[in-house]
Amino acid sequence: MKKIVYAALFCSILFSCTEKKEYVKIYTTTADKEKTMQKDSVAFSAKSDTKATDNIITLYPEEKYQEMDGFGAAITGSSCYNLLKMTAEDRTTLLKETFDPVNGYGYSYIRISLGASDFSLDEYTYCDKPGIENFALHEYDKRDLFPILKEIKAINPAVKIMASPWSCPKWMKVNNLQELKPFDSWTSGQLNPKYYQDYAAYFVKYIQAMEAEGFKIDAVTIQNEPLNRGNSMSLYMTWQEQRDFVKSALGPAFEKAGIKTKILVYDHNYNYDEDKAENFDQKQYPLKIYEDADAAKYIDGAAFHAYGGDKEELLKIHNGRPDKNLYFTEMSIGLWGEGYSFAKDLMWNMREVCIGTINNYNKAVIMWNYMLDDKHGPDRPGGCDICLGCITIDSNDYKTTDKNSHYYTMAHLSKVIKPGSHRIKSEGQTVEGIYYSAFENPDKTYSIVLLNDTPAQHTVTVQLGNKSFSYNVPASSVISCIWK
Repeated sequence: MKKIVYAALFCSILFSCTEKKEYVKIYTTTADKEKTMQKDSVAFSAKSDTKATDNIITLYPEEKYQEMDGFGAAITGSSCYNLLKMTAEDRTTLLKETFDPVNGYGYSYIRISLGASDFSLDEYTYCDKPGIENFALHEYDKRDLFPILKEIKAINPAVKIMASPWSCPKWMKVNNLQELKPFDSWTSGQLNPKYYQDYAAYFVKYIQAMEAEGFKIDAVTIQNEPLNRGNSMSLYMTWQEQRDFVKSALGPAFEKAGIKTKILVYDHNYNYDEDKAENFDQKQYPLKIYEDADAAKYIDGAAFHAYGGDKEELLKIHNGRPDKNLYFTEMSIGLWGEGYSFAKDLMWNMREVCIGTINNYNKAVIMWNYMLDDKHGPDRPGGCDICLGCITIDSNDYKTTDKNSHYYTMAHLSKVIKPGSHRIKSEGQTVEGIYYSAFENPDKTYSIVLLNDTPAQHTVTVQLGNKSFSYNVPASSVISCIWK
């Protein structure tokens, strides 16, 4: 009998000694850039004595919110031009670091222009000769965009693609909807209602042509910055116009062609550019479109930028129509205002655009311009000539790069928040300046992204069920954590 007891005791001790510990993987970036996605790990333990820390965050995975689609950057014509100037080896190394979901940061969503943008090598659409029968993909896309997309898709086949037009073909434009005079300019103008069906066919042909090239378009926005007339390529489009275009032309055209690509409205600032007099009735732009059931039935959701207004607008739109999705599609860094600072933008962008929009029901975050050169381009006259990309490349050698704040904010999200994950309830008692959002991934791993926007280091304890972990979060830093 004693032998049996001793044998059982020995097995118990052996099991406890060899039992595999559970670890939390942690990635840290500091505002002083001393650490950029620096790896670390800590072990899980039984729920700790929470009196030992001044910051306690508890996760409740049983309460789920929006499903996450992904995070990434815009692959513009300028980005492609710069990438193709690199050696093939250097470019592949960089793209693998960015997009590889296992060994890299796993960027999972990119935005491309449907036609040219203000960061292209020229102005163009896919039907510059009048007549929709003249539709054809442009040579610049075939030469620059497609090779880069193919390389990205080879690294991460699941990456999602969103496409946004900066302008319709010029022959579809009029000066205004009263006079309806032809408007031969890339900048401003409005879509002539008599070409609604042709423009809907333009979208259909584009999506079909891109799919034939191997690129599935997951979502389209109807117009980039529809309330901004002043970009190098632009088209003014009110909520009334988007409503009418969707319900009378675009929605039915997608339905007839069997296209499942999501239709997103708006794609502009939180404040609806209300400082411009003509936009006086454009507030709550998406909600006004949704009021029309014949339009709303075709629309997946709305897209927003952060160049004006506040992220709280997302919550207002969500509360107005919780059945519709929200996407954050553009924010750039640049030399305006006090100029660019890695430290300041890392803090602001993570607080306002990343954690801030996600906690207001946003399901994707995409930054503006993956790569620009040291001269802020190539860019188009009339566009932004002081913008910076997520990565700056030296045009003297097309080898030396500087990774800016946007590169790392997207890395922090995409590394631990997987497509198909859900934001989960998280509550905490934390000092002012600690911001966070938590998730359950499809593979049943859990993750949290946390910002310490204070000048002091803080110990943070994260609790899930009967286990927890604690970590000393450096001053002015971002950490991303993931565990099984």
